[in-house]
Amino acid sequence: MPDLGPQDHIVLGLIARHGPLTPYELKAKLEESIDYFWPVPHAQLYRIPVRLAEQGLLDEEAEQGGRRRRLFHLTDAGRAELKRWLADPQSPPAETRDPAQLKLFFADLGAAGDVVALANSEAAQHRRLLEQYRSLYTDIDPNDKVRAVSRARILRLGILHEQAYAEFWEGLAADPEYRDQRRK
Repeated sequence: MPDLGPQDHIVLGLIARHGPLTPYELKAKLEESIDYFWPVPHAQLYRIPVRLAEQGLLDEEAEQGGRRRRLFHLTDAGRAELKRWLADPQSPPAETRDPAQLKLFFADLGAAGDVVALANSEAAQHRRLLEQYRSLYTDIDPNDKVRAVSRARILRLGILHEQAYAEFWEGLAADPEYRDQRRK
C-alpha cells in the first residue's frame, strides 16, 4: 500500500468520527473543523475517498437512483490504518507557508514603511483569527461527547498560535527596526 498523506488521514478520521459520509458531507465536516488549520482543496475530497476505497480502506456504497450519491464507510483496514497513524508519535516537521513571512524576509529590499504596513495588516488578521478561535472555544458544547475534547485541544493550540503571531506583528509595527526585541 502506498504511503498515505495527511489528506488521506483527514478523510479516514472524519469518517471514523462521524460515520459514513458522502464527499459533499466530508467537505462540510472539514469546513467546520480542520479547514481552519489544514485546508484541503474540495476537489480532492471527491478523489481521495475513491482512492482509499481502491486501497481497501473505505467501502463505497452508491445510490441506485436519485442523485446517485456515493457514501463511504470505514473498513476494518481503514480503522487499523487510522489507529496505526495515531499511535505513531512521530510527525514530519511542521510546514509553514506564510506569504507574510516571505515579505518579511525580503522587507529590506522595499520601502521603509512597508514593514509597518505589513505588520499592522498581519496583526489585524491574526487578532481576527484569535477572536474567532476564542469564540469557537467558548461555543464548544460540553455535551458533544464526539468532539468536545478534540475541539478544545485544537482550538487552544490555535488560540496560543494566533496570540503569539498577533503579539509579534504588533511588536514589529511598534518597532520596525526590531531593536528592543533582540535583547529579550
